[in-house]
This record gives sequence, C-alpha cells and structure tokens, in this order.
Amino acid sequence: MAGVTGTADTGLGVLGADELRLLRTFDSLVLSWAQQWEAPERRYPFLLPTGDLEDIDYYENFPHLGLAAAAADPARLAELRAGSGEPLRKLPASVLDDTALALPSAACYSVYFDLRGRTLPAAENRVTTAATCFRNEARYEGLRRLLGFSMREIVFVGTAEGATDHLERSKERVLALADRLGLKMETQVATDPFFDRTGSRATMQRLFPVKEEFVVDGLAIGSVNYHRNFFGERCRIALPDGTPASTSCCAFGLERWVHTLTTRFGDARTAAEALLEAA
Repeated sequence: MAGVTGTADTGLGVLGADELRLLRTFDSLVLSWAQQWEAPERRYPFLLPTGDLEDIDYYENFPHLGLAAAAADPARLAELRAGSGEPLRKLPASVLDDTALALPSAACYSVYFDLRGRTLPAAENRVTTAATCFRNEARYEGLRRLLGFSMREIVFVGTAEGATDHLERSKERVLALADRLGLKMETQVATDPFFDRTGSRATMQRLFPVKEEFVVDGLAIGSVNYHRNFFGERCRIALPDGTPASTSCCAFGLERWVHTLTTRFGDARTAAEALLEAA
C-alpha cells in the first residue's frame, strides 16, 4: 500500500513505503555530507528536561509550541473513568502529574544540553543527529505541517568564524542540490526569537541574519541558523581558551522534503530515483 495516509488535519499523517524510501534516501544524502565534514552521528534521548529548556528561555520565546510528556495518575484516572459514562477522548489536566520532561521541537537542543559545562577539545566540533520533533501548531496540513515530524541537523560548536563558515558551506550544498533537482528554491531571512528584537542584538540580526530558510513553493523545508554564543553562554560550553563557544546548524524537515520532491517529480518512487541521480 503506497501513499500518505492518516488524518492530516490533526497532524497525524502516515508515510507509505515509497515515501519512507524517499525520506531515508534524502536522510542518507545529508548523512554523507556530515561524514565529509567530519560530523559524527549521535542519538540523544527522546525527551528534554523542562529545566534545561527554561535555562535557554524556551518557554518565553516559544510558549505556543511547547508540548510536555506527562504521566497519568492511575487512581485519579480510575476515578474519572468510573464517573464517566462515555469513553475518554481526552485526558484532562486533573488526572496528569506534574512533569519535568518535554517533547523536543528541534533536534539541536540535545547537542547543547549534552555539552553543558564542558570545555571543547578543539576549536571546531561538528555532530549530526536526527530526532522526532513536535510542535503545537495552530493548524496542520498533511506532510507540509505535522504535529510530529523528523528533523535532521548538522550542528557546529566552536569559534564564531567556524560557525559562520559552517552556514555558508551548508547553504551552498543545499542550493546546489536544489538546482540539480530542478527545484525553484529561495532563501528567506527569518527572525530568531532567541534574540532580543529591540536591543543591540536586533541590530546585529539586521547586519548578519541569524536564520535563513530554504523555501520552495512557499514552504520552508530547511534552514541555516547562527546562534552566536547564546548556547555557549547559557549552557556554559567553553572553547579551549575558556571563552564561550558559538554555535550554528543546518536543519532539514524530512517529511517536508518528501512532500516537495514528490510534488516535483509526481510520485515518491520517481523522486527517490531522481535524488539518487542528483546526489
């Protein structure tokens, strides 16, 4: 059975066999870039501590996106079920325990939290990771916008010069691939909520954009992001000389690439073959 199935308007889409093959083909291509750039692959925990997110102002900057992982209290749940004559379609907050765990909305956060309090062994450090990410969006739209989706990132942690070089290298590689695939891709500057829009950092954003998105047919399917030393300071990640590290990352929404390439080539199987030829 091929094709995307599931209830799109709730963000709970299902990938068929051909879509999965296309997703894995694209992810393998990005992994090959990571290997060329000496970015070893890491797998991090599936959940994030809410305290770590608070330390980076996540709940101030992204209050609308956050999703928590809460356990149901068996006694309260049993009491609720006993008093209800209908099946439970939602678990009310009254039966849930307080939680110290959250679902990630980006893959790179785990990299910075894992390096918390460390001094880096070198001035240039790269890693790649993939994660299932979750965002509490106002609306969902098939593979264009999912509640839970796959994100692959190649992350740089080190000097400011190395961080900006990583962005330029990533941007060149993605645009070249889009050109070979015949995708009409644009780069659009986006704002990064991690930076104060009204202060000196806002001025710096205008001088050097900290976030650029790769956009095809109005859909952002990836981005390059420069955080300066924000995560280095907040997570106390130090360069060998003791100064806070700078970070940057190149991120890909894998299901969005599946949607875009399937639209471009007519079906997922043809798209996977075209991707292999363009790699």
